[in-house]
Amino acid sequence: MAINQKQVLSLQQKLSPQQIQMIKLLELPTVQLEQRIKQEIEDNIVLEEEERAPEEEEQPQQISVDEYLREDDTPSYKSRINNFSKDDKQRPVYLTEGRSLQEYLVEQLGYRNLSEREMRLAVYLVGSIDEDGYLRRDLESVADDIAFTIGLETSAGELERILGVIHELEPAGIGARDLRECLLLQMEQLPLNTRARRLARKILTNYFDEFVKKHYEKLMARLQVSEEDFREAIAEIRRLSPKPGNLYAEGGTDTTPYIIPDFILDYQDGRFNLSLNSYNVPEVRVNRRYVEMIRDMVGADGKVKEQDREALQFVKSKIDSAKWFISAIKQRHDTLMRTMQTILDYQQEYFKDGDRSKLRPMILKDIADRTGLDVSTISRVVNSKYVQTQFGIILLKSLFSEAMQTDSGEEVSSYEIKNILQQCIDEEDKRRPLTDETLMDILNSKGYRIARRTVAKYREMLGIPVARLRKQI
Repeated sequence: MAINQKQVLSLQQKLSPQQIQMIKLLELPTVQLEQRIKQEIEDNIVLEEEERAPEEEEQPQQISVDEYLREDDTPSYKSRINNFSKDDKQRPVYLTEGRSLQEYLVEQLGYRNLSEREMRLAVYLVGSIDEDGYLRRDLESVADDIAFTIGLETSAGELERILGVIHELEPAGIGARDLRECLLLQMEQLPLNTRARRLARKILTNYFDEFVKKHYEKLMARLQVSEEDFREAIAEIRRLSPKPGNLYAEGGTDTTPYIIPDFILDYQDGRFNLSLNSYNVPEVRVNRRYVEMIRDMVGADGKVKEQDREALQFVKSKIDSAKWFISAIKQRHDTLMRTMQTILDYQQEYFKDGDRSKLRPMILKDIADRTGLDVSTISRVVNSKYVQTQFGIILLKSLFSEAMQTDSGEEVSSYEIKNILQQCIDEEDKRRPLTDETLMDILNSKGYRIARRTVAKYREMLGIPVARLRKQI
């Protein structure tokens, strides 16, 4: 085959590295933006953090002699005795996180009569327990990992015996492989001194599947017990914890989720005041020393010495990168404010008092059309962003909902239908829960034309199980 050359003209769309970086900056919430800016300051030598101007101190108010001598207005803290002198050493207060669940379990293992080998295996098993308190891996796989990591040959039978020791530790139910075992372990630590507890243990041991599926009539017939006795046994089971790891909370402070809002919205005297939360976000600028360095490298004739050419090119590229990064941060600020202001204008009635029934149907395209931005840009802006209002911190994504049309032709938000759905289920007879078909008929009678599969979808979004699993006695 002959080898030849030819020119082909084609048109392609590609994102530049700067555009990709801009997209990533747009997605970042406030906390991650702060970390990203600090990382850029470390990577780029010409970037520096701009010091914030100190806040002006308020001038002390003039107090008259009559106000000073008036005893009724004396604050309570002024009447307390101060027993500390200026020479007393100020001791810092150290805050500790506390023990983790695994450390607490290992501490309890220390009181057990275990050999060195058994202790090492038990510690490894404890390390495999998740935050809910379950050992979700089979013992064969754990035995293989132990052989590779700590060099101990063991078997599933030996690990089963050591796991039995862990099952005796606190909190009750720790180290269970499934829900049934977890509940039974907790029942074993309770005295079976009542008929209800004995019946509850029998249900968990022999009829767990029927209990989970809530086949209560079938269970009462098989056990030959009255409805009252069966209700007391179910009450005993409900007192048990399905997640024993949550019963230990001494060292769980590090997992507490904290939300830092990206926007702050104030509503006073009928007016909104929207601002971007940039309190912890550092302001950056180009270090003037490097700009002057470039000027010094360039001679009076505008030429650069050969030995300075490489250094000049390096510093110039860093300055260009820094300027672009600063411009990207500003563009991010403008895009976020523009989008949030449009959402505020669209959902103004809702932001006045937080009444979800006042939420208008809104999709990403509605905001994209009003701002002139792309739908993908709006999606990145609202993703993982929060706004602080007078009635709480709101996830922006939760403000978007589908539009449903009533018989009268009026468009309503899907939130309104979900509220009616939730209300119907809250008020239903728990002995005979409403099926999705019945809920659909109720909504249709109220003027909401909705299919049964849509009812099922909204019910799942609300975290509500099917009618069979909502049944109670």
